[in-house]
Amino acid sequence: MLLDQAEFLKQLAQLFETTNTRGGSIWLTHKRYTYEAGVDPKVARQAPNDPDREHAFILRAMDGDDVKLSTLVQPSELELFQQSYGTLLKAKMTGHMRKRDKKKEKQRAERVAAKKKRLAVDVVIEGPKRGARRTKRQQRIKAAKKQDAARDSARKTDENKAKKAAASQAAQ
Repeated sequence: MLLDQAEFLKQLAQLFETTNTRGGSIWLTHKRYTYEAGVDPKVARQAPNDPDREHAFILRAMDGDDVKLSTLVQPSELELFQQSYGTLLKAKMTGHMRKRDKKKEKQRAERVAAKKKRLAVDVVIEGPKRGARRTKRQQRIKAAKKQDAARDSARKTDENKAKKAAASQAAQ
C-alpha cells in the first residue's frame, strides 16, 4: 500500500515494534522509480535514460506475511526524508540486532590455522620396508597420501576464493 512519507515512517515504527515483540524479520528495499503514466512499458525500457534527469525512488517494507508498506520519495524531498528515516532505523535497530558470537569465530579461526599448520609439516616416512615396524611405515605412507590430497583440496579452495574475490572486485 502506497503511503505518504510521514505515514510510512509511522507505520514502519509500528512494524518494528510488532516484530520485536513477536519475533520475525523486516525486509527493506530501495528502488529507482521509473514509471510514467501513459507510456508503454516496452517503449520506456528501450528508450535511453537521460543521465541528467533525477528519478524518484520507491521504498518498500515487508514483514513477509501480511504487512506491505511503500512510499515514493521525490529527489527534492530526499534529504529531509533520509534524516528522519535514518533516525528511525538507528532508534529501532540498535538494541535488537543479533550480536556476533566472537568466541565461536575465534575458535573456528584457530581450528583453521591449526589445520593449515598440520598441512605445512610433511609426514616423515621412515622405517624398514620389510620386517618389524613395517605396519608403522605403511600407516605413514597412507597419512602422507591423505595429506597430499588435503593440500590439493585446500589449494583448490583458496583458488576458488581468490577467483570469487576477483570477480566481485571486477563487478564493482
